[in-house]
Amino acid sequence: MTYVLGLGNVLMGDDGFGPTVVRAFEAEYAVGPGVEIVDLGTRGLDLTPWLADARQVIIIDTVNTGQAPGTLRVYDKRELMRHVPSARAGPHDPGVKEALLALDFSGRGPSEFALIGVVPLCVEMGVDLTPTIRAMVPAAVELLATMLRLFGAIVMRREQPSPRHPWWTVSPPPRTSN
Repeated sequence: MTYVLGLGNVLMGDDGFGPTVVRAFEAEYAVGPGVEIVDLGTRGLDLTPWLADARQVIIIDTVNTGQAPGTLRVYDKRELMRHVPSARAGPHDPGVKEALLALDFSGRGPSEFALIGVVPLCVEMGVDLTPTIRAMVPAAVELLATMLRLFGAIVMRREQPSPRHPWWTVSPPPRTSN
């Protein structure tokens, strides 16, 4: 199985990048069997079940690298694991490295792994991405399609893209009085 996992809190501004990208990807593309695309939100150490015994995993999330906000890049497993895991600030911080280390130790880690990460500009209460980060969503969608193809997955552009508005950004319909 190949998993595409969007990580992030949609109520914290740019931290909602991962879920936004997976929703935008699903609006633009269809995938073949054996690929599951999931908005995981803020899973923390609960990532282990999604990574265990998976053939391939692609995670989309924000990354704090000290680079300019909006910097988008792909990290492979070796590059991600090159540094010691940092201290987790809270129970919802993704434990990607920790989960990968534990699974590799037990022989159950994914055989192929990639992280598509963007450096956030603002992680504060709010459901909208900043314009800087919103502008990177189409590039991340295309990177995701490319990575899936490199992993051997079937990826097809939809003839009619579906609406791109994630549930958390759509205003409810106006109320009518009877």
